[in-house]
Amino acid sequence: MSKHKLLWSLFCTFFRIGAFTFGGGYAMIPLIQTETVEKKKWISDNDILEIVAIAESTPGPIAINSATFVGYKVAGILGSVCATLGVVIPSFVIILLISAVLKEFAHLTPVKYAFEGIRAGVLALVLKSLVKMYKQVPKKVFSHVVLAVAFIAAAFTDVNIILVIACCALFGVLHSFFMAGRVKK
Repeated sequence: MSKHKLLWSLFCTFFRIGAFTFGGGYAMIPLIQTETVEKKKWISDNDILEIVAIAESTPGPIAINSATFVGYKVAGILGSVCATLGVVIPSFVIILLISAVLKEFAHLTPVKYAFEGIRAGVLALVLKSLVKMYKQVPKKVFSHVVLAVAFIAAAFTDVNIILVIACCALFGVLHSFFMAGRVKK
């Protein structure tokens, strides 16, 4: 495939993902995985897991970060630009249009029910993403402990989520050094 066709394919793929996904970045992750790993075979399941981890850990929306990282992995800097523009343009246009008319229709009962349905669908997509990612994580006691502590901290306390992510990364690094030291002995 020529470079131009690949860049156009990246743009179109992420444009579709951006145009037909409600609920933000976490709802887009299963679609990004399906399109880039299963259908296009641009990256592997392991790559998408790493990309999502990096996208969560860097500033900015996870969908945009994921698109940028996938685009870069597939076609370098131009690939990241095409994928990022593809995922951003639909949201930008839709928000522009919705903001212009929502004020007029927000009070209508069918509109309220439509948004309730959309929220339920988004929750299903987020849960699907969670299950897929969980299946790819190594099933070790350490991973389960970090998962449980991070979940409790994020869900039931006022701890800043950035601190939770940073601590998880630190625990992972410390654990790897500890395990490397045990292997050498």
